[in-house]
Amino acid sequence: MGEAIGLIGGSFDPVHFGHLVIARFVAEALSLARMIFVPSAQPPHKPPESLAPGHHRLAMVRLAVTEEALFDVSDCELTRSGPSYTVDTIAQFRDLCGPRVQLCWVIGSDSLAELATWKDVPALVSSCRIVTVPRPGNEHPDLGPLERLLSKDQVAELRRGFLDAPRIDISATDIRQRVRKGLSIRYLVPETVREYILANRLYRA
Repeated sequence: MGEAIGLIGGSFDPVHFGHLVIARFVAEALSLARMIFVPSAQPPHKPPESLAPGHHRLAMVRLAVTEEALFDVSDCELTRSGPSYTVDTIAQFRDLCGPRVQLCWVIGSDSLAELATWKDVPALVSSCRIVTVPRPGNEHPDLGPLERLLSKDQVAELRRGFLDAPRIDISATDIRQRVRKGLSIRYLVPETVREYILANRLYRA
């Protein structure tokens, strides 16, 4: 097996320091060659009108990672038509990176709790390493639904993918609400992201 690359997907609406701290922690813990942020186009579980336009979310992530050499950004989901399915994204990166690169998909424990509802979970789990970081309020998700879908070895691999990462209780939902109320979001997002949100009047009522 060659180098390992991390992939961290999400709406990033907006990207915040919690995302960045976790990405750096996982990259160091697993000795990753790169950590690539993958903003989603339209997550199947969210209504279309609930997200800021993709070009704004992509721009904010690029601003957030510009000074971190280890971090990169991919617009593959934003330029692909249809809903954002992780199994399709992993297949796309596998084609780009080749068979020798280990792909590590980073998710929160809240997302792991819903993994059984994702598209083609057995193929997803067999095509990458799922790395799970704790999310406040859902640090020990029930894997029962996954045990009914996956082999014992695959479930064991999911359990081995848990990392005792820092608990960063920053919420993109809270950030958006603060902007709507005219409250400060300084120290929750990088300054360049804060300025972008204000300049483009994002998340206003």
